[in-house]
Amino acid sequence: MANNYKITLEYDGSNYSGWQRQKNTKETIQEKLENALSKINKNKVEVIGSGRTDAGVHAAGQTANFFLDIQIPTYKIPIAINTHLPDDIICYKAEKVAKDFHARYDARGKKYRYRILNSNFNSVFVRNYVYKVHQRLDLDIMQKGAKIFLGSHDFAAFCSAGSSVDSTIREIYSFDINSKTNGEIQIDISGSGFLYNMVRILVGTLIELAKGKRNLADLEEILAGTQRERAGFTAPAKGLTLLEVFYD
Repeated sequence: MANNYKITLEYDGSNYSGWQRQKNTKETIQEKLENALSKINKNKVEVIGSGRTDAGVHAAGQTANFFLDIQIPTYKIPIAINTHLPDDIICYKAEKVAKDFHARYDARGKKYRYRILNSNFNSVFVRNYVYKVHQRLDLDIMQKGAKIFLGSHDFAAFCSAGSSVDSTIREIYSFDINSKTNGEIQIDISGSGFLYNMVRILVGTLIELAKGKRNLADLEEILAGTQRERAGFTAPAKGLTLLEVFYD
């Protein structure tokens, strides 16, 4: 009888067209995982992710589940998977879960980090994981702006076109912005769930606020409305990392 397994993985999204399997490319995280697991299982395996990450977005704590027909000690699953994965995708944890566990539908929230390098110079070592902004950003007003988004709101104005969700209401649990000594600004946001490009649009809007292009009243008006064009630009994908997926 097949067993259901949950895995936790990390990946560098730089060279991939996102999480979801696609017809026009084999360079997706889901396809790489399914190919690896199918080799182990000797039969086709479908992987269910907690959600989709876009092209260029990274993950440090993405979760997924799948069924295996073979009998294998749970602790050996990450080792077996990693044998068949490229170096920029790593599975580091596996758990046997209930038959009805679903990585997406059972998720209760997610935490993301967006990294901005607020400096005159880029960094060779982090350039693929940060968005470099030359103009000095006002950290204090960014922190004040982030507080406006806390709680439950209709985030329709912060959702890119192409989304087919039933509701655009989401709850933000925490929204923390901190400066590091190397000029990096780290934005950590956790919530019940996020709309298509929502985190990146929120970050883009806060960057415009920090540059003096918007004020705090603008953010409140944008949030109260539903017009995407009123919100800020979509910050580049490479600065975003999925840190954690929450379950009961």
